[in-house]
Amino acid sequence: MSEDRKPNEDIVALRSILFDTLHGLKNKTLDVQRAEAIRDVAQVIVNSAKVEVDAMKVSGGVVGKDNSFFKALPNGTNGVTIHKIR
Repeated sequence: MSEDRKPNEDIVALRSILFDTLHGLKNKTLDVQRAEAIRDVAQVIVNSAKVEVDAMKVSGGVVGKDNSFFKALPNGTNGVTIHKIR
């Protein structure tokens, strides 16, 4: 994990911020200009996460490594099995 990044800066935290933004707009406690700035920054973060996922697919990497935006697997978990319905 980057030394500058706080441990809770992940997809869950981003969703929380975006929902807080939505509530602020609904309650009229947040102006549209600020909400648009939050939206723009969030989009950059989401695009960065997409690149991270693509890189993991290509490299065979594991979600949750030290620099991952996504949560690490719980302790004792060796991997994930994905089941697809045909």
